[in-house]
Amino acid sequence: MVITCANAAFGYEGNTAVDGLNFEVKSGDYLCIVGENGSGKSTLIKGLLRLKKPQSGSVRAGDGLSPAEIGYLPQQTAAQKDFPASAFEVVLSGRMGARGILPFYSRRDRAAADENLRLLGIESLRNRCYRELSGGQQQRVLLARALVATKKLLLLDEPTAGLDPNATADFYELVAKLNRGGLTVIIVSHDVASAVKYASHILHLRKTQLFFGTTADYLTSDTGKLFVGGERDA
Repeated sequence: MVITCANAAFGYEGNTAVDGLNFEVKSGDYLCIVGENGSGKSTLIKGLLRLKKPQSGSVRAGDGLSPAEIGYLPQQTAAQKDFPASAFEVVLSGRMGARGILPFYSRRDRAAADENLRLLGIESLRNRCYRELSGGQQQRVLLARALVATKKLLLLDEPTAGLDPNATADFYELVAKLNRGGLTVIIVSHDVASAVKYASHILHLRKTQLFFGTTADYLTSDTGKLFVGGERDA
């Protein structure tokens, strides 16, 4: 088991943002967290990263997983999109958590950055300035940055926000390929069509847990029929 959430609730300054969380993520799973804005998705992500303690219940990591071994791709801000560094430097910064107190990147760190640039097919962007890249290219660079931190779990928070349809489809295909290669994936998304196409499991939130289970079961559940049906009709 990679992560187990039992009767957990998370919030801010005494106010609960999401509660009733009972789910588990096994090695090799692809979990998509869906829900409307304000449903508690990003708050839960902070809890899984151990940046926020549960107000009640528990979140446990298995398989020897530590926070430093989670590859995290957060939502991008406008300032981050304008970051004046090379693609290689951005990817290399993903090794910071594994360096501990060491002040400099090692040869191994640099090799890992180059390896993941090649893995995602963006080695040609190595020396390009990050802020000059397209949105799709920037997301690939950030995914490579997340990958240098982990061989166990990728945690992606709205990674396709602001991307055009082609870049979005390309990104989801890439993440699915990584998952098929054995990497566990947890992704927050508003893209229900992609969620049910690629994810093995769905967690649907609306300030509480409305559904957790396999994608097949989600599609036949009352919650799934209402949410997916509404998206298809829109």
